Amino acid sequence: MKKILVIAPHPDDEVLGCGGTIAKFSKEGHAVYVAILTKAGPPLYDLSLVEEARRDALASHKLLGVKDTFFCDLPAANVDTVPHHQVNQIIVDVLKKIQPEIVFIPFGGDIHLDHQCIFLSSLVALRPNQFKYPSWVCAYEVLSETNWNATFSISSFQPNLFVDITGFLDLKLQAFSLQRSQVKEFPHERSLKALEALALLRGSTVHRSAAEAFVVIRQVI
Repeated sequence: MKKILVIAPHPDDEVLGCGGTIAKFSKEGHAVYVAILTKAGPPLYDLSLVEEARRDALASHKLLGVKDTFFCDLPAANVDTVPHHQVNQIIVDVLKKIQPEIVFIPFGGDIHLDHQCIFLSSLVALRPNQFKYPSWVCAYEVLSETNWNATFSISSFQPNLFVDITGFLDLKLQAFSLQRSQVKEFPHERSLKALEALALLRGSTVHRSAAEAFVVIRQVI
């Protein structure tokens, strides 16, 4: 059994980027954990939205088979206002609790500044500067974040790892539908139809019915 950690800037990122992979690993008997690093709050967000988002996230995680969820309290849409070392330490603390072998993090080229900050802090926290550290670090893609940046000025998402989620796509879609405040109507990218289309596209590139795609940052064998 392996321990797997998915680091998510906001509730829903983990399902959008890794929902099928989470379900697959859980079904295979691995322990999957999710750390949601930000918390929405005034003046940008009403506190009732925080409770709803966290409740919905836990429901979707239960469906996917997540072993435990860690909620952190970095300010949503304001992570860049928090000293870098403090963000690093929050991630380090989660890593110490779980000691995962595999870690999934947001892609550094995402357009959302929270994603960029958490990507950089994740890399700091995941430095292989001691004997024991995660042997796999991979970045996932999030619709409307990963694909909206200016690819001529920043690294584009070029996947080199694909996880076959043929038997788990329906679970991923169900899990995302539970995060009610985030589900939009097609043709919005954060719609069930668009999410399914991306899985079918990623699958077809490796001759599978459905897949999730990742960029491998480090692999130690």
